Amino acid sequence: MTRDIRRDMSDYLPQYYEEFRIVQNVLDREANEFVALNGAIKTVLDQFFIDTATYGLARWEKACGIPTDETKPIEQRRAVVKSKIRGVGTVTVALIKSVAEAYDSGEVNVAEDSANYSIKITFIGNRGIPPNLNDTKAALREIIPAHLGITYEFTYLRWDEVDSFGWTWNVLDSMSLTWDEFEVYKP
Repeated sequence: MTRDIRRDMSDYLPQYYEEFRIVQNVLDREANEFVALNGAIKTVLDQFFIDTATYGLARWEKACGIPTDETKPIEQRRAVVKSKIRGVGTVTVALIKSVAEAYDSGEVNVAEDSANYSIKITFIGNRGIPPNLNDTKAALREIIPAHLGITYEFTYLRWDEVDSFGWTWNVLDSMSLTWDEFEVYKP
């Protein structure tokens, strides 16, 4: 919701003050200060929420015991903090799924293989290898009991999908995709 602070301030004054340039100038200057103050307050409040934190993200990382790495993109840093917070409690398939999805920002399938003491995590929401896979592996290894093995599977564009699009080789050539771009392509 946006407000016209200048108009609100003017509404509190008697109408005859609208004729005085000095009063209008004071209102303009004070309105600018209030706008700046409101912006500063919003910026500070944004630091209290992981999804909007910027310079306050380092405090979130410190609270979660995560080393701050400012070379990583801010979205990856937020994902690490979210997964750390989500990763508290009894380890269940739902918890593992929640932590993995926090990193991938897409759907993840978790399958237990109790007979072989392993868990298979399949990234199905986004194609290819997630950019912060090492962080995902570290977070999952931290919450999954040590006696369980973890395998990771990734999804790519399948030929039957390409066939269903009805593309010809000329259409594929015109897309000018590298093989790496093609195998993770989503039309």
